[in-house]
Amino acid sequence: MANGRYARFEPRTLKFLRELNANNNREWFADNKSRYEEDVLDVALRFIQSMQDPLAEIAPHFTAVPQRMGGSLMRVYRDTRFSKNKLPYKTNIGIQFRHERAKDVHSPGYYVHIDPDSVFLGVGMWRPDSDSLRQIRERISAKSAEWQRAVGSAAFKRHFSLGGESLKRPPRGFDPEHPLIDDIKRKSFIAVRDMSVDDCLKPQFQRSVETSFKQLTPYMDFLCKAVGVRR
Repeated sequence: MANGRYARFEPRTLKFLRELNANNNREWFADNKSRYEEDVLDVALRFIQSMQDPLAEIAPHFTAVPQRMGGSLMRVYRDTRFSKNKLPYKTNIGIQFRHERAKDVHSPGYYVHIDPDSVFLGVGMWRPDSDSLRQIRERISAKSAEWQRAVGSAAFKRHFSLGGESLKRPPRGFDPEHPLIDDIKRKSFIAVRDMSVDDCLKPQFQRSVETSFKQLTPYMDFLCKAVGVRR
């Protein structure tokens, strides 16, 4: 912990992830399981726990759940069943503060990504299901001014950019000449803030995360209204 209630990540956390990247196999992980639990798992769970109260103020219907399984910390074990990449472990920390009604990672959420090469924050919905995607697109089309306010603030433009893939052609049922057609064509609605790796080691890291999430309240409000949930 740092500065009272604020939490951060540790150099030993990044060191373990770096070594896991170089030794991504079950034997090495088994030999270093206690290091993973102390240097990665416990540190990440402390951060999640430290985010509970501020998240409740920023977005009361989103949850910070500091559990080893089934909580805000995404599993270290990769699902290799349908992937050509058979490496068994993720070499990053993924933390998603999901909506209380969320079923999966495609629901509205606030995301923190930590790995030895990149640190970034994400706010929004990654590859929402077809119904949610249609609802968001329809709201952008119908509430253009509200959308432009959500993504046009000084704070948004200074720190965030919209990420993810887009359709090559306008989706069926939408005017190709709509002034916001480029946003309507998006497959994901994720606002991303890139940070330096060193940022996650600084005492003020959690404060930066809180401030960033708070700045995107109009953006998250727009998405939540579109899919019919409360922020």
